Amino acid sequence: MTSTAQQPIGSPFSAASTAQDVTAGLDLSGRNAVVTGGYSGLGLETTRALVAAGARVVVPARRPEAARAALDGVGGDVEVVAMDLADLGSVRAAAAHIRASLTTLDLLFATAGVMATPERRVGPGWEGQFAANHFGHFALTCELYPLLAAGDGARVVVYSSAGHGITDIRRHDPHFRTGYDKWQAYGQSKTANVLFAVHLDALGRGDGVRAFALHPGAIITGLQRDMTLQEQIDRGWVDEHGNVVGEGFKSPSQGAATGLWAATSPLLADRGGLYLEDCEVARLHDPASPESGGVRPYAVDPEAAARLWEVSVAATGAAPIGR
Repeated sequence: MTSTAQQPIGSPFSAASTAQDVTAGLDLSGRNAVVTGGYSGLGLETTRALVAAGARVVVPARRPEAARAALDGVGGDVEVVAMDLADLGSVRAAAAHIRASLTTLDLLFATAGVMATPERRVGPGWEGQFAANHFGHFALTCELYPLLAAGDGARVVVYSSAGHGITDIRRHDPHFRTGYDKWQAYGQSKTANVLFAVHLDALGRGDGVRAFALHPGAIITGLQRDMTLQEQIDRGWVDEHGNVVGEGFKSPSQGAATGLWAATSPLLADRGGLYLEDCEVARLHDPASPESGGVRPYAVDPEAAARLWEVSVAATGAAPIGR
């Protein structure tokens, strides 16, 4: 059902739209939002736009002091909470703090992430990108679900990437115990992000909780911190001075636009479990046109999403959610 719903719905916005375009005239007074990584890159642009629209924003941050410095001057009602997505104890502590300070949660942005990192093992030997990009956000969302369900039409926005097209979930070896490949690991974690949104939406819609995954576009932010300059030059992203030269690259504000559209667009009311790009519902990827974008069918397969959910519950010990 999800794959057949992957059709454009006539959004007034596009790849060129900015966060300010999407939120112009929007009043989010009285709304509560959580933005992971909301102090750098796309997360910072998201926080700025939400605050400007009147929302209260909580920013879980692995480096809380750096987060407070980056958010200085943003104004509005912003709180930084210490949290490391790769440490489930830290995730649960942050969630407990948020539950104690909010009665409802209207918007949850799973924005933070890592990309193409050196091999790292966390927890009981989990592959680091899968743990941070998927397990951490999965556990946080489950911990905050009572607040989402208590709201009036809450939305969860999960940042994936066109990188999900690198690989499906490697069910035979999801933690790369037989040999590590940093791009395969990144791609798997981004597929997991999409599948997470698909099943979260299926479980949550009875409580009015809808979920979306998205590709924000190609943007140079801190996400590339584990790549050398030469790697980025070789991929055609930047020149030898670090200037962005990649065709079709977006500004951070343009990169944040799709997530903000997912969170606020009335066109998405009564919809969910969808993959978005360029402020629009994406089509299924066309294998005959590799550059056409879109979402791979394996990433929006409801049965695959349910299987990954079961694996994630078993791994993280998250409580059941939904009706």
